Amino acid sequence: MKVAVYSTHLFEKDFLVNENKNRHILRLLELPLNGETAYLANGNDAACIFVNDDASGPTLKLLYHVGIRYLVLRSAGYNHVDLKKAKELDIRVARVPAYSPHAVAEHTVALMLALNRKLIRSNSRVHDLNFSLNGLIGFDMNGKIAGVIGTGQIGEVLIKILHGFGCQIYAFDVIEKPDLKNNYGVQYVSLEEIYAKADIISLHVPLTDKTHYMVNQNTIDQMKPGVMLINTSRGALINTKDVIDGLKAGRIGYLGLDVYEEEDKLFFKDRSEDILQDDIISRLLTFKNVMITSHQAFLTDTALRNIAGTTFYNLDCWEKGVATPNELD
Repeated sequence: MKVAVYSTHLFEKDFLVNENKNRHILRLLELPLNGETAYLANGNDAACIFVNDDASGPTLKLLYHVGIRYLVLRSAGYNHVDLKKAKELDIRVARVPAYSPHAVAEHTVALMLALNRKLIRSNSRVHDLNFSLNGLIGFDMNGKIAGVIGTGQIGEVLIKILHGFGCQIYAFDVIEKPDLKNNYGVQYVSLEEIYAKADIISLHVPLTDKTHYMVNQNTIDQMKPGVMLINTSRGALINTKDVIDGLKAGRIGYLGLDVYEEEDKLFFKDRSEDILQDDIISRLLTFKNVMITSHQAFLTDTALRNIAGTTFYNLDCWEKGVATPNELD
């Protein structure tokens, strides 16, 4: 197949080329997919998109008109794709359902530890030859209540890690896993109980109409004062303005983000010479108890290899006329 690969980043280029093994003809594009760039897929059979590309209905119609009949996602999430319109147009869509749950879970814990032990501030001090320990007090993870919202593959790995720290683990999911209860002492409880009792809350659910802004003023008010809130899933799970109010009031004691609801205008590019126009993230960056990484939780060699490998497997299946188990209806 001929494939237009949108939002090709330098960090993934070699993985894409190596895992393709010359099976498909790739047109690697740095530009993201949107209504203005869809025409660049002309002459290709498939489009390959990244997490912040625009695969809304109007864009899909443009892709269809230039000949695209297949859409492969280099991501597990698919909230940026209008699946109903894709079905109407008979554009087949497939994703990468799992690439490395360990990568995301481990990054989640890295955020927890860096915030708790104030590692960024401490490192900066030492570089300035300031070896004072004042203001660097953290807490033992052992014995703390960790609330894991979403116990899919990533949530499950996170639970195993937190169990190793000696955390007491509360979890919420529509599907409960008996193995997590039996082997790691997980207690499945309501969201309200997690909000009320957890010292640490970590989000690991997909972005849907039901989960959009699941963290808001009402739910923040239910949380334990000084709670640590971590989001490595999707930015719009939290209402960022409400979270800022929670930080100002001291209800949220620590905030770790690898995703941001307006990240498509910021992330994956060097903006160091730009004047930052986003007032919300500008405000977040003023808090010493906030740590933000630019959607890099997935960024390990294992994950990048698996993402590329599954992407081309999906294309291989379609080219051979067989179904891929990763296809979205």
